[in-house]
Amino acid sequence: MTSPADPTTASSGSSAADPARASSGAAPAAATVTRVTVLGTGVLGAQIAFQAAYTGSDVVAYDIGEEQLAVARARFDGLAATYLTPQGLPGATEQSTQEALGRVRFTADLAEAVADADLVVEAVPESLDLKRDLYGRLAPLLPERTIVATNSSTLLPSDLVDSTGRPDRFLALHFANLIWVNNTAEVMGTPATSPEAFRTVVEFARGMGMVPIELRKEQPGYVLNSLLVPLLNAASALLVKGVADPETVDTTWRIGTGAPFGPFQIMDVVGLRTVHAVSVAGGPEGRAFAEMIQRDYLDRGATGRESGEGFYSYPAADAE
Repeated sequence: MTSPADPTTASSGSSAADPARASSGAAPAAATVTRVTVLGTGVLGAQIAFQAAYTGSDVVAYDIGEEQLAVARARFDGLAATYLTPQGLPGATEQSTQEALGRVRFTADLAEAVADADLVVEAVPESLDLKRDLYGRLAPLLPERTIVATNSSTLLPSDLVDSTGRPDRFLALHFANLIWVNNTAEVMGTPATSPEAFRTVVEFARGMGMVPIELRKEQPGYVLNSLLVPLLNAASALLVKGVADPETVDTTWRIGTGAPFGPFQIMDVVGLRTVHAVSVAGGPEGRAFAEMIQRDYLDRGATGRESGEGFYSYPAADAE
């Protein structure tokens, strides 16, 4: 996945119906975001929080208990180390990564976590009921100015907006896993999202070192997954049918398209638990693929790159 040659040209258009634009057609002014709270410290939540801290934001990382926060602290230390490797962030230094760690505060108190947030990024598991419950508890705790963004990859912001208590300051901000490498941030509002909130999140993403991808309307899967999911489904069908093994599929894709990764390598990056959850909801081939993942990988703790083993094995330094 590559970035446009000139990321400053990324635009969602100038339609007056576009939440990224004011009614006059001019881009509205963006508010400044310096205090960020990330709700959920799993693989992607930790990446979002660490990258935000690395690029200068004061960050609060929230999770539901001290056990989860202990895991999160180790995950953040792992990210700091990863940024210094050849697979990490060019230009990162021991000083810059330690300064980033110093800008992160951990808490299991939701009210404390959001008390002074300019932006809250929700990155909890993909459960509609879980997210709605969280937003219901969050709404009375937030400062009036705070913008809330969901990192959901499968739910539309309109699925959640009624539970937020601030429809004009709510939208989706979707990052791809390994965000320092796959550095896109897809911004997708609802019809109620204010142009100012949309522009603020776009500029925040740009300041994080991301390439903002502005969507003109809601789309399940955004742009990235709308393109990616059919590829992964086709690859899994080839495996389930016995046509080709993962290495053959990936080699074919890389040679034929010049892409750096094949679909099974991408699945390892996404995480096999997520791939399993999505596949279970598919048709017969999807369910057969989910059963294969469960039996051959998940049951023995192979969850993809994060665990060091999935369809491929990875050096310990690559595992998060």
